[in-house]
Amino acid sequence: MKFYPEGFRIDSAENRAALQNVSGICEAMRTGAILEARSVICNANHDLLVDLRSMRGVIPREEGAIGIREGTVRDIAIISRVNKPVCFTVTDIVRDEYGRLTAILSRRKAQERCMEEYTQTLEKGDVVDAKITHLEPFGAFADIGCGIVALLPIDSISVSRISHPKERFRVGMDIRAVVRQKADGRITLSHRELLGTWLENAARFHVGETVAGIVRSVEPYGIFVELAPNLAGLAEVRENVQPGQQASVYIKSIIPARMKVKLAIVESFDGDVSPEPPQYFFNGSHMDEFIYSPPDCERRIATSFL
Repeated sequence: MKFYPEGFRIDSAENRAALQNVSGICEAMRTGAILEARSVICNANHDLLVDLRSMRGVIPREEGAIGIREGTVRDIAIISRVNKPVCFTVTDIVRDEYGRLTAILSRRKAQERCMEEYTQTLEKGDVVDAKITHLEPFGAFADIGCGIVALLPIDSISVSRISHPKERFRVGMDIRAVVRQKADGRITLSHRELLGTWLENAARFHVGETVAGIVRSVEPYGIFVELAPNLAGLAEVRENVQPGQQASVYIKSIIPARMKVKLAIVESFDGDVSPEPPQYFFNGSHMDEFIYSPPDCERRIATSFL
């Protein structure tokens, strides 16, 4: 079985078929299949009520997530799933006090299976599907399978520096990431290695063009303007330019040997831009090394996952 972040399988044909009727849910219980449905209520006991279409579903509090039973995870991990997809296995089918068929579900067992068969087998350099769950100043948290969350530190999001992960991601965004580190059962991710080398990004631009950019920092010797998440250029000092502003910039020169893009700011202005889905240059399932700098460059910037 392939494991996905929560929300990936809810609209799949296989998942819809399993939830279509009682017999489909019974078959899922027999086979131990992992299904997904939307949670609609967290009751006073912190049990999750789940819409299974053909019957009522309940995830008892202690089955809501790994660590709830042991007290190592707070109940907010359950409460925050209301009105969102949740994964689960069907452990029993009973009748409630009103005689209604009710499926007893376990998100915890789905997570334990995902850990045993998937996340614990991941190695450094493996590329995974992920879904952004929340953003903090120091990084983004992403679901890498069945609600199991890994950290993506802010300095690993892109080569071009940002002040907050919200400049790249929004909650619920589907991304790809590479396993950077595994320690004490926790996985740390990286993202910048999938966004292309300096040459791959620079090939999208040409001398003489005027293009859009984002002002990332203003220094005494020049202004850094991001042209792409993994590419920035340096413009000459100009008054009244502030970090975070949008800019139109003229490309004066592109110098691979020095990894330099020289720019001239035509105009800068305030304006909000919503994060767009990342453009990935690497589509494989594993990388041992990422070399960002051009072969003939005097500086070498690389990441090793060996």
